[in-house]
Order: sequence, then structure tokens, then C-alpha cells
Amino acid sequence: MTASTFGTGASSPFPGILRLPVIAAPMFLVSGPDLVIAQCTAGIVGTFPSLNARPQPVLEDWLTRIEAGLAAYRDAHPGAVVAPYGVNLIVHPSNPRWEGDLEILARRQVPLVITSLHAPDAVVRAVHAYGGKVFHDVTQVRHARRALAAGADGLILVAAGAGGHAGRLNPVAFVNEVRAFHDGPIALSGCLSHGKDVLAAQVLGCDYAYVGTPFIATNESLASDAYRDMVLGAQAADVVNTAYFSGVPANYLLPSIVAAGIDPAALEAGAAAPVNLDKDARPKAWRDVWSAGQGVGAAQEVLPVEALVAQWCREYDEARARVRDR
Repeated sequence: MTASTFGTGASSPFPGILRLPVIAAPMFLVSGPDLVIAQCTAGIVGTFPSLNARPQPVLEDWLTRIEAGLAAYRDAHPGAVVAPYGVNLIVHPSNPRWEGDLEILARRQVPLVITSLHAPDAVVRAVHAYGGKVFHDVTQVRHARRALAAGADGLILVAAGAGGHAGRLNPVAFVNEVRAFHDGPIALSGCLSHGKDVLAAQVLGCDYAYVGTPFIATNESLASDAYRDMVLGAQAADVVNTAYFSGVPANYLLPSIVAAGIDPAALEAGAAAPVNLDKDARPKAWRDVWSAGQGVGAAQEVLPVEALVAQWCREYDEARARVRDR
């Protein structure tokens, strides 16, 4: 089985081995303890958003479940590849929980904290104090520079086509511009859905593929059956990029927008929800309007995470062999 070191170089964030150089993206309404445990025991980095654990005390419970689940797996499978886990923290001022969540993450010494939507200065100080690592996701080059200035250990480049709050930069241009001033860890996000895509990210100069959408349709995800079914039936053309719901451009599934009673014609580029829209009636992203990336067409069936990662490992090895034989 293919393995890639996660931590042997001077700039690498963790010691240990991954079956594939993949970080599973934290997804609202999708990522929870069962999914994270399955991802880590399958040999890739599993993560979840702190805001999925509601109310805030549930966050502590989830961390306990994850750590106990990983410890039990190690005990039952000596020598198995078990990846580290991480938690996504929205550090934007609009999130009233972030400081309290950070206190919990620091006390529990979570190995990886993924920050987004605001410079991570305070998070870096707290996480570095116990030896943890901070990766920051960015959609623009100037955000990458700011995150590094704050002391982030790695960058997640959210390129065009990624699910959720996605950037609009071509991944090749994005990676090349960031690599011109940053030689540390980079994860690439945006339409990565197969093992060959993981290899492509490495060829571009990235250390990790950052993958989200394929996990929506796994057995262990928190997604509703309706959400899973919509993902299985969707193609790239069903993904719409709009700032209508949150004020920040993001990718959503068009069928979920229609199901929420919203006229797609209202989703003009850059448009935001009208101020006279009743707040109680407004669809809640992403509760009623579901997110997915443009790689959604790769999801064809509901699988256990272990089976999905094993499939990617085979595809990765086959892609490397094809390149080597040319």
C-alpha cells in the first residue's frame, strides 16, 4: 500500500506515516467524530469544524470520542497507519464561539488546528504554546502572505471549484504564485476526487491534497440521506458559486437552492440576499442549501471511508505507474 511520510522533512508538521498525502476537509453538517475516526484509521488526516459540535460543551465530548476511538484502534491493530486529526476554527469576529473553542482545543492539545476567514495570530500563539500546528485556508495570495506573517505552519490553497467558501483562482496559478515565496507545507483544495488528483497536486508542488466533497456520500458522514442522494445525482454543472447566502462567494448545489424555494435567477454574480427577505424564512446555509465542489460528479455510490481511501490508493499507484512508463 502506498505510504507518504507526514513529517520527515524540516518543514513538515507531523511525524508519522499516511497511506496517502490527504487532509480531509472539515465540512459543516457532514464531519463528525465517526467520520474523523474513519478517516484517521484509513490513513489520512481527519478533521471537523468546531461549529459542528453544538452547543459548545459538545466539542469537548467529540474530542474525547475521537481520541478514545483512535486509541482503541491502535490497541486493536498494532503497527497500523493511524493519522493525526484536526479541528477547523472560524476565527472571524462574527463567530462568537471562537475564543471559547480555542481554549478547549488548546487545553486538549489538538494536533492540528485549521483556521479560516480571519488572520490566525491568536490561534498560532495558543497552539504553538503546546507544540501543535496551524494550517490556514486562503483563497487569495495576499491572504497567504498574511497567514504566514502570523506564524501559520502551513497553507491550504482553496482554488476554483472547491466546495464551500471557494476561491476563484486557477490552482496552477495559485500554487505557482505562493511557491514563489513559501517553501513550507501546502495543501491544495478544489475538485480533487481521485487518487490521480492527489498525485497531480504533488506534481504541482503541493504536499497534500485537501479533499471534502467525496466524503459527503460516505457511510460515516453526518449528511442526511437527502444530501447524500443529491450529491450522488449531481454533476459539475449543478454547482453554483454565489455570495447570495453568506455574503462570501461559495459553491452550492443548485437543486438544493431550488428545493429551498429560491429562484436561481436571483443568484447573480456578487448578489447578496435582499435585505427585505424575512430572516426567519431565509434558508440557512448550509442547513437548507447544501454545499459541494465541482468534483461532485466523482461520487457514484455510498462507500465506507476505508473503501474510498483504498480506491484512491490504487488510483494513485496506477497514475504513478502510467507517468513512470511514459
